[in-house]
Amino acid sequence: MFGRRESGVLLHPTSLPGAGGIGTLGEAALAFLSRAAKAGQTVWQVLPLGPTGFGDSPYQCFSAFAGNPLLVSEEGMRAEGLLPEGEAREWAGGDGGAAARVDYGAVIGRKAAVLAGAHARFREGAGGGEMRRAWEAFRGREAAWLDDYALFAALKEAHGGAAWTEWPVELRDRDAAAVAAAGDRLAESVERVAFAQFLFFRQWDAVRAHARGVGIRVMGDLPIFVAHDSADVWVHRDGFLLDAAGRPTGVAGVPPDYFSETGQLWGNPLYRWDEMAKGGFAWWVERMRSALGLFDVVRIDHFRGFEAHWEVPAGAETAAGGRWVPGPGAALFDALRDALGEVPVVAEDLGFITEEVVELRRRFGFPGMRILQYGFGGDPAENEHAPENHEANSVVYTGTHDNDTIAGWFSGTPDEAARSPEEAATERDALLRRTGGDGREIHWDAIRVLMESVAETVIVPMQDVLGLGSDARMNRPGVAGGNWGWRMAEGAFGEAEAARLAEETRRADRG
Repeated sequence: MFGRRESGVLLHPTSLPGAGGIGTLGEAALAFLSRAAKAGQTVWQVLPLGPTGFGDSPYQCFSAFAGNPLLVSEEGMRAEGLLPEGEAREWAGGDGGAAARVDYGAVIGRKAAVLAGAHARFREGAGGGEMRRAWEAFRGREAAWLDDYALFAALKEAHGGAAWTEWPVELRDRDAAAVAAAGDRLAESVERVAFAQFLFFRQWDAVRAHARGVGIRVMGDLPIFVAHDSADVWVHRDGFLLDAAGRPTGVAGVPPDYFSETGQLWGNPLYRWDEMAKGGFAWWVERMRSALGLFDVVRIDHFRGFEAHWEVPAGAETAAGGRWVPGPGAALFDALRDALGEVPVVAEDLGFITEEVVELRRRFGFPGMRILQYGFGGDPAENEHAPENHEANSVVYTGTHDNDTIAGWFSGTPDEAARSPEEAATERDALLRRTGGDGREIHWDAIRVLMESVAETVIVPMQDVLGLGSDARMNRPGVAGGNWGWRMAEGAFGEAEAARLAEETRRADRG
């Protein structure tokens, strides 16, 4: 699909440095892209960009179409006259220092107040005529999802953050008169939510334009499942396995695996694929159309779920008692291709993968994924992650957002269920033999092995470019709190790091 040897960096925008307590779509994003381009990189991979809910996970969003308002840049709003010049530009909540992490509780409240102020000033005439015309065009263009999401978010705020299943029955069940009355009653809040979306997409478009200008494509992330407490499920209940009160009758997860002895219980509602098929998978077509408007390439998380997904009974405490249930298979991707043409998809095909999953991926020519950290255990002849077994039509990583950093993996105590201390030592030795190094620069040794792969595309998490340890890990699957908070220190990805990455890229004939 990619057609050439290339490399890129995985860095979610929340991890960018800067004032305000969280990375945003401002100057730091543009500076990162410029430096990545000078380092010979041609791909920037991000995690899902939707509005995050409980747990701050970008894989549990309030909408599959909306953007995360926490990413809206205050400097960008100020430049467009939506924030007063005299307002404090710095915030003690975190400036991307060496040990900085996102304090979501503090950031959410502060950003909501800033966005509300920007909306109020816009209503008073700030921003100018061009912005007002762009705002009206945005509302018209995105109305199919924007109106429902803005009302959902306004209702959620009005009900103290309660899930939609806890709202009054007439709103829970979307009685037409009740929904219309709520829209009238909450009109200002609805517009405020929609305006934050306008700002997000306006700034994201500017970031995308800068990426194109420096020769970088953006790879986005599309989770297979959506959160139960989302506008998507509230509006499209017929497409999900729910009871009469809107509660899931079965939820998503995965069986016991590398990360957990009891599996992973995600809790997302499952699709009624038969009902979606009757409508030509229209919701999925629009979801993919939206993703292709945001990204150049779309990584589909948990691709194997389209062949068969792990269904866990609602109320179960772990995922261990689930069962495999068939998914839509090729029918969904045929519908996407018929509606949108050939879609540039990367299939996340990790975990328990059957021949049927491999056949589905190959039928549509989608690259799969391979992880270097998994490449040094077991029988090398049978290990598809081993560097000598990589395929050209694949994307390979030192690790993903779910893995430890390569430095942490190499030197730390293993915390994955399937990796004993003895196995960890064997894998470390195998990597050292492969690289010929002594482990002092294990991240660069691993990156060199990765770059030499026959795979067309390699992606390195920024934490591995910087050689950071386990405390810089983005996510620990199965652990409820403390995730998604890592931020890159100001100046960490400097000229020296970019030059070294460029050297490794050139040496492997990438970029």
